[in-house]
Amino acid sequence: MSEWMTPKRRFLSGLFGGRVDRLPVGSVTSVVTVECMDASGTYFPEAHYDAEKMAKLAATAHTMLDYDCILPYFSVWVEGAAFIENGDPLPGEMDWGDTDRMPDGKNIKFWEEPDQVTIPDDFLERTAPRALLDAINILHHEYGDRVAIVGKVMGPWTLSYHVADTKNILMSVRLNPERLHGFMEVLKELTVEFGKAQVDAGADVIMLADHATGDLVSAETYRKFLLEVHQDVTKRIGAPIVLHICGNTTDRLAYIAQAGFDCFHFDSKVDAVEAKKIVGNKISLMGNINNPETLLYKSPEEVKKEALYAAKAGVEILAPECAIPTRVKNENLKAITEVARQYSKE
Repeated sequence: MSEWMTPKRRFLSGLFGGRVDRLPVGSVTSVVTVECMDASGTYFPEAHYDAEKMAKLAATAHTMLDYDCILPYFSVWVEGAAFIENGDPLPGEMDWGDTDRMPDGKNIKFWEEPDQVTIPDDFLERTAPRALLDAINILHHEYGDRVAIVGKVMGPWTLSYHVADTKNILMSVRLNPERLHGFMEVLKELTVEFGKAQVDAGADVIMLADHATGDLVSAETYRKFLLEVHQDVTKRIGAPIVLHICGNTTDRLAYIAQAGFDCFHFDSKVDAVEAKKIVGNKISLMGNINNPETLLYKSPEEVKKEALYAAKAGVEILAPECAIPTRVKNENLKAITEVARQYSKE
């Protein structure tokens, strides 16, 4: 089968479970490698907060890896960084990492109650959010006619970890559910606001990362605290939305399929065949090639085996499972595209 779609059209069609000329390949989490940094002359940590460097490095997903989308948000610390910028409104420090380490907030004086949450009036103008919005705009004007530009927001569950402490949130599931509901309600407003701003800047798709993983919380916790919140968010952002949750989410897939997302980006801990059985055609699937073992240490042939398994399972978009380690070789990432092309010809 010849390739007659633009990468953008292919990616969006796959996102909605529609007709494609071949299986789409892309990632709504970072696929930046040291090879990509060297080739572009653009490196972490500057690419986390400098719009031009961010856009230049993000574009390598398409120009070097031949993926069908470009994502310029590489970590989980854009919103969180804005909260602790200059210690306002949250006292804390930002460690922007380096070539091998993603950013992380340090020494944060967390909020304990939802009524303490303060979203800065100038949130969209703070360093990291402004850089992301400007990078999306740059990419939209340079590649947006052919390649899907993906924005990214943290969902309220992930945001609550950053502003109220993971331990506090997880303890609230049993000890203070009303407090937890309160954090979800107030923080979802930032998710919606920032998502809309990225759409206005030129994003075609929004990825929402919300780490209510089976490694930490139960499926019932997702249903009780996040399902209705996600249903509200997906109605309000005004763009196609992909949900990403790390870890084993098999037991909550049926709930995720009810939440209004167009696609779910899932982990290698979830069997692709089982995932497809559970969700059917209710939601598209993207994933789920293993990062820390297969992509980082194994050969392109081993990568192809995992990608082919996902393709045969019916996964609509082939992708790594999550943000990749920067030492992954580009040949392993490009092996996923090779499978997509070969599988579509068979």
